[in-house]
Amino acid sequence: MSDIPEIQSVGQSEIIHHEGYDPDIVSPFVPAIRVVSSARLVFISGVTGAPVYHDHPHRPEVFDAIPADGAAQARTAFEHLDQALRAAGAERRDVVNLIRFFTNVAEDQDAVNRIQAEWFGGHIPTSTTVEVTRLATDPRLRLEIHVVAAAPPA
Repeated sequence: MSDIPEIQSVGQSEIIHHEGYDPDIVSPFVPAIRVVSSARLVFISGVTGAPVYHDHPHRPEVFDAIPADGAAQARTAFEHLDQALRAAGAERRDVVNLIRFFTNVAEDQDAVNRIQAEWFGGHIPTSTTVEVTRLATDPRLRLEIHVVAAAPPA
């Protein structure tokens, strides 16, 4: 085990590690992030591989173009996150919390972890992963991602 790294500033936040830190462990999350006071918090509704804007009640035919595999759905979901972050004046490195909902963790988590690591390009937010029976939008969906970001001051 190694010494605990110093607090690292990233965007409008600070990455915090604690006792038990080991630089040899590969992890898609950090234990804590502290947002600096000048940041504007951005809460992004869960995104999926489905169109962000769709009717309620849902019309199944709107979701017929959803890719069947989790990796393709993840790529689309991260594209949707890019759109929401840009619209809110934030970037990928401003994401401080990520909650992932899978319908099949065993089948999809490794592929999504690779896509997520590539998308973040070295930034690692806090994260929670949960397996659920199904997602509300459409039963063909395999992944939903909820994000909180700390955007720079206006």
